[in-house]
Amino acid sequence: MDIVFTVQHPAHVHLFRNAIELLQEQGHTVHTFARKKDIVVDLLELYDVSYELLAGSSSSMSELAFQQAKYEFRIFKKALSINPDVMLAMSEPGVAHTSFILDCPSILFTDTEYAKLQNTLAFPFADRVCTPTCYQDSIGEKQVYYDGYHELAYLHPNRFTPDPDVLNGLDLEQDDSFTIVRLNAWNAAHFVGDAGFADIHDLIASLEETGTEVLITSEPDLPASLEEYTVDISLEKIHDLMYYADLLIGESATMASESAVLGTPAIFISTSRRGYTDELGDRYGLVYTFSGRDRQKAGIEKAITILNNAHTEKWSQRREKMLEDKIDTTEFILDQTQDVTSY
Repeated sequence: MDIVFTVQHPAHVHLFRNAIELLQEQGHTVHTFARKKDIVVDLLELYDVSYELLAGSSSSMSELAFQQAKYEFRIFKKALSINPDVMLAMSEPGVAHTSFILDCPSILFTDTEYAKLQNTLAFPFADRVCTPTCYQDSIGEKQVYYDGYHELAYLHPNRFTPDPDVLNGLDLEQDDSFTIVRLNAWNAAHFVGDAGFADIHDLIASLEETGTEVLITSEPDLPASLEEYTVDISLEKIHDLMYYADLLIGESATMASESAVLGTPAIFISTSRRGYTDELGDRYGLVYTFSGRDRQKAGIEKAITILNNAHTEKWSQRREKMLEDKIDTTEFILDQTQDVTSY
């Protein structure tokens, strides 16, 4: 088959990269199209995914609209020449529209309920919309549920084994206490009106009082006063680092979920919520979400409690319970790709 994948965010690369590799090993021709955002290109090259860049990054909503329009037009031109058997993407309007016009099956994945504009533009034109069972919106007959998370497409034990060597370059031992802080740039369309931390310096000072070492991973450039906390490791090592951390606290739902499925407790600070982070919290006790006006204060209090009462076994047991209930999401992607083209 000729199969098209599109990626517009680093998380999309991780979601699809194993499926892309396995489909190619099965003899299919895979075409991957990308829009330049954050470290998308770096990740595609790191994981040796052949790709074509169709649009650049954006720094404003008007520029984002322009880049998206250009991206959609170029996807259509590429698909017209390829005549693909199936197109897959993460809630991507361009793929939904193109596949609808060309009468080509399309499979969209989503786990973000409040990306209302994006979902409204994409879902009516897609053949299937695949969501985790914890997804809180109903999409209708085309919705296909699965017992998993996007992060289990690449962090399921079938796909990931942590490497303790990541600690060597940071002068850390496995018994050392360290906390990862994640900061967002807030420049995506679905982040409009959303917010996270109020005072990063206060957060760091409070964490350091517990004796933990603070490591920051940030989308925006950090001020000089915070540069000493920046994590200096290669891109492919961030999940290894998460695995050995005592805690992740941050503004990214994706990284909170990644941390949780690795068995490291996560605190998600954001005015918006997600079905998957809620479930990882309510059902498995691996994510704590704080979204109210006092979100930073409440998040710090929970962080201090976790760091002062380290129980590695407790988190491992909660992770094992979660893995018993959930599937390898890459296998689901492969099954859907085969199934939708069999009709």
